[in-house]
Amino acid sequence: MDNFPLDHVAVAVPSLESAAAVFGRLIGATPTPIEELPAQGVRVCFLGSLELLEPMGPDTTVGRFLQKRGPGLHHVAWRVPELEKALERFRNQGFELIDPVPRQGARGHRVAFLHPRSTGGVLVELVEGR
Repeated sequence: MDNFPLDHVAVAVPSLESAAAVFGRLIGATPTPIEELPAQGVRVCFLGSLELLEPMGPDTTVGRFLQKRGPGLHHVAWRVPELEKALERFRNQGFELIDPVPRQGARGHRVAFLHPRSTGGVLVELVEGR
């Protein structure tokens, strides 16, 4: 069995700038430049292994998440060496794939998500290598 390393933990926030200031002081990290991912409807930045997600609108996935749950933990991401092989493995093990085909994620990485219904209530992101 592979031991996939933790890539990052993501927190949904209403404002990247405000949250980056708070978390920057809290963990002593400088945020990366803000990156826009229009296909996913989010703006993101990273502070070390913390990803902050700001919705680009209320009708986006993260926008609906914030409306329903408020700011907080959104997903946990693990790094995998070969995303297609990992997706096949997890599908064969009975995990529900949100993304049966990888998509473009932040920092130029290919990513895919596993549905929380099959992962103990936690949204899981798989991030291809580094």
